[in-house]
Amino acid sequence: MDARKKLKVVSIVGFGGLGKTTLAKQVYDKIGSLFDCKAFFSVSQRPDMTELLNNFQLKLGMRDPDTSRTRKVDDIIEELRQHLKEKRYLIVVDDVWDQPTWNTIKCAFPEDINGSRVVVTTRVEDVAAAACQNDGEGIYKMEPLSDQNSRMLLLNRVFGSKHDCPPHLKEVMAEILKKCHGLPLAVITIASLLANKETSRKSWESIRDSLGTQLATNPTLEEMKSILNLSYMHLPAHLRACFLYFGMYPEDWDIERDDLVRQWIAEGLVSNLHGHDLEDVGRSYFNELINRSVIQPVMVYREEVVLCRVHDMMLDLILSRCDEDNFISVAYNYNDMARLHGNKYKVRRLSLSSVAGRGAAYAPTIDVCLSQIRSFTLFWAPLPSLLLFKYLRVLRITDYNLDEETTLDLAPIGQLFQLRYLYVTVSCYVQLPSKLQGLVYLETLDMPSAQLKSIPSDIAQLSRLSYLNIRMEKFMSECIGNMKSLRTLVIDGEDLSMKEVNSVKVIMGLGELTNLRNLKIRVNGWEKPERDAFASSLGKLRNLKCLHFSSGYTVEDNELGSLSNPFPQLEEFIGGRWKFHRVPVWMGGLNCLRNLELWVKEASTQEVNLLGELPSLVALWLGTSHIPKESAILGTGLFPVLKSLTFGAQEDVGAYLGFEAGAMPNLRFLCISTSREHGVVPVGLEHLLRLETIYLRGVDIGDAIVSAFRDALSAHPNHPSVGPSF
Repeated sequence: MDARKKLKVVSIVGFGGLGKTTLAKQVYDKIGSLFDCKAFFSVSQRPDMTELLNNFQLKLGMRDPDTSRTRKVDDIIEELRQHLKEKRYLIVVDDVWDQPTWNTIKCAFPEDINGSRVVVTTRVEDVAAAACQNDGEGIYKMEPLSDQNSRMLLLNRVFGSKHDCPPHLKEVMAEILKKCHGLPLAVITIASLLANKETSRKSWESIRDSLGTQLATNPTLEEMKSILNLSYMHLPAHLRACFLYFGMYPEDWDIERDDLVRQWIAEGLVSNLHGHDLEDVGRSYFNELINRSVIQPVMVYREEVVLCRVHDMMLDLILSRCDEDNFISVAYNYNDMARLHGNKYKVRRLSLSSVAGRGAAYAPTIDVCLSQIRSFTLFWAPLPSLLLFKYLRVLRITDYNLDEETTLDLAPIGQLFQLRYLYVTVSCYVQLPSKLQGLVYLETLDMPSAQLKSIPSDIAQLSRLSYLNIRMEKFMSECIGNMKSLRTLVIDGEDLSMKEVNSVKVIMGLGELTNLRNLKIRVNGWEKPERDAFASSLGKLRNLKCLHFSSGYTVEDNELGSLSNPFPQLEEFIGGRWKFHRVPVWMGGLNCLRNLELWVKEASTQEVNLLGELPSLVALWLGTSHIPKESAILGTGLFPVLKSLTFGAQEDVGAYLGFEAGAMPNLRFLCISTSREHGVVPVGLEHLLRLETIYLRGVDIGDAIVSAFRDALSAHPNHPSVGPSF
């Protein structure tokens, strides 16, 4: 962050597991607000430059790249240069493995004099030097953690404190840390393992002895794998297969939790021995893997990890174990497929993520090895004949590159009688079979962007279908009420407003889906009859846990506000642009509600207190057109578990809110609307003892109001950060 105006590239170089990506992310988060635009993207060992640069465009917020046609790398680079031209940009290029890849990526960065910065992370010193044009000052060499920092990291993970280690464990702890040799990935992996063990000397000595003497000197890749392998060996039996299943994904892929859980369930990897809901059990498996630090959180939404990633060293371990156990086979090109054909073991699960093989065709003699496959995931590569997959349970087609006018023929899935899960992300035309009567086990049908030429006439008769996300249009909407097995439904309300559809009848049919747990609906173009029908249907969905609205424009009405004690099990209500007149009285009875996003015309202090009495509310986003004239001083007992509060209005919220001692004892994040000229600091901010971050929303938030907030918090024990919201 020096005064240099020319483009500057900084490299972070070091052994795998030293924390290069973590450091780059910390810097990115800390200084990102000082730049006009920013992006953080990963490269990996086998990058496809077209996909990589498309992803770079998405991270910059550019228009969605046109994936319906093949674009040349040079054309994408020119688009990126034009977008970044005359801007001050911050770009992190993570995990670069070779100079040719860097030489291509760097062409996207204009050589400007706007103070732009690029950060490159790599394990390869030659790449680090090339990125910085051999400027030694631009290379930051990651060093192992000091003994003190290693100890603090381990203790904080095991005991929740940086200093408290029982005396009987100090000696063995020091021996374990010595074998980790200051590698953060090794320390946190072992610490997570110890956190799930008894705090007895014998238990800790067992872990120490399992490590042997391998890491007593400088670590090597194989030695690091021994620690990661130890964490795998100590996984409970029910988690091992779920953990290995991450091998179905390419390196540096962001993996969505709920979608992953549905695949686990389809594969029979989730147990319901105690009669618990399978999806809840699957999420508990996922959370346990997060807690054991064998997978890494990428996105935390409403206090839950919803996106994760696997460290590339951990993925190497997974693929090695998968190969040994014949659990998953991965093919990147034609030669890999030939190798699998010659394998003495039958392929059970196949991830075909061939970027090199795009556009190629696989020989018929190769395809015979597909007959025993249970799970097949396709990334970017050509699709083999589906008729060869006789026993397929899970089929994922991701980023399949077809022209929008081309048709993806999925009619053969009608012969895949074991199919439980189908996920397709294409925006082209898709041909499904005329009937699905043979797919008696199908649980998930997820094709959010596909343009379906027709919908099977008997889709409502799929007795096990629990997750449905397709563009229904006129083909199907009138049979929706018959699909009583559904637990999750994602639906576009515009499909229900077409002239060919009796929209009121269809919306009333939603009330028949009494097994529904999650409803995500886009509301557009609804008149009062449709809204009345919708309110009537929602009142019947007593098992609903999550209700999400989205809309292209504001929907103002109070039909939902007049419901009588609905949703006794509701945990999440995302109102989107559905605008209520007032806070509905029935919301005071939502004792399970954890996350609430609500937009109202006006909210009284009494109504704010009503929300404050919700016992489980963790995150609240409240938007209002007008705030009351009288102040709301929030006192002890209100919002007992709230961690995140966003309060937006057209006026200055700071003048309205105040906090007494004991208010919001768990609040960590506060975002409020304020005024540049007349902004007021809320009274009693010092009473929010766990507060960490304050964001201020408004037009052109000035330094004066930010300074006023910082002054008010100068004596706060946490020293919360204060800044404008972007």
